[in-house]
Amino acid sequence: MRTQPSLWTVAPEPYDSPVAAALWRAYYTEVSDRWYLLHEGHSTEPAELERGIAAESGDRLAPPEGQLLVARYADEPAGTAGVRRVDAATAELKRVFVRKELRGKGGAALLVAAAEDAARALGATVLRLETRTDLTEARALYARLGYEETEPFNDDIYAEHWFVKKLT
Repeated sequence: MRTQPSLWTVAPEPYDSPVAAALWRAYYTEVSDRWYLLHEGHSTEPAELERGIAAESGDRLAPPEGQLLVARYADEPAGTAGVRRVDAATAELKRVFVRKELRGKGGAALLVAAAEDAARALGATVLRLETRTDLTEARALYARLGYEETEPFNDDIYAEHWFVKKLT
């Protein structure tokens, strides 16, 4: 089935809007549950989930140093991507997520392209990201979009793969 790109829109969204909060909760729940299921054999404990969601407000994705983008599919919130400036030439890609029921319809690539444009607007010539081994779909997406694995650039305990892309 061919996706109709006109059904997708991507636009900036305040990191603390109700839409952003709902998508952050969906994203964090999925990646946390995947980690716990893989490493401990159970879903995230509810209290741990709430602590994790509350610990990351998303304020690093606010202008002027960052940008949160929300994708909508047929006008319904569908996913997010964020960028934040690291230094004068580098930005970091964060929170790339598309709701499960909308995956495979082209939204993730549109979000990443919009995030690359936002990074350029912040003055970045390089966009970097980190991800985990179990997020195989994400790693495949980044490779398909021209990101190359690189040496670790942080010591995040959950980061297992680091990627970089030169923005032209």
